[in-house]
Amino acid sequence: MSRVKFNVNTEYAYIQNFKILQNTFAKHQIDRLVPVESLIKCKMQDNLEFLQWTKRFWDQYYPGGEYDAVARRKGPGNPVVTAAAPVTSSRTSGAGAAKRGTTPNTGAARKGVVGGSTSMAVVHENNQLKETVAGLERERDFYFSKLRDIELLVQEAVEADPEIEKEEEGLVKRIQTTLYSTEVQPALTEQQYQSAHQ
Repeated sequence: MSRVKFNVNTEYAYIQNFKILQNTFAKHQIDRLVPVESLIKCKMQDNLEFLQWTKRFWDQYYPGGEYDAVARRKGPGNPVVTAAAPVTSSRTSGAGAAKRGTTPNTGAARKGVVGGSTSMAVVHENNQLKETVAGLERERDFYFSKLRDIELLVQEAVEADPEIEKEEEGLVKRIQTTLYSTEVQPALTEQQYQSAHQ
């Protein structure tokens, strides 16, 4: 952390800091390429994607405990971050506004632990949803095969006696109407069918 230059605003300094980050990733065997060229252009989408990945990585691997980012920044060659006036915007109020240039350390341990347990809860919920989807797909396939069997039986009956299909009020015609109806044009209910043919 002592080699990282904070409060920089030149492309050269950005590249230098990202190289330090990339070397740190390689040292700790983290297989994530830092997209330096994309990040130094300061485009929101690229930075957001990398930040989201960083947050997910933090939630997954941070063991918990106190983390004081400001104290970690103070090293030889780094500017000491002074307490700036609170920045107030439409999203923050004067009392709850964070100081610019500092990272609050209160509750950081709780966020790390909650992030980890939240992540596990999301993984568990995701697995449950996958099981539900698999069950629904099996049920769908089961009923589809039943409908296909009925369709084949109707086709066999029509091939055996082609006159069955010509009967407007016949059972085969009603089964075919039900089988081949779409959501746009639903099949007639028994009541509708009888009232139409009386």
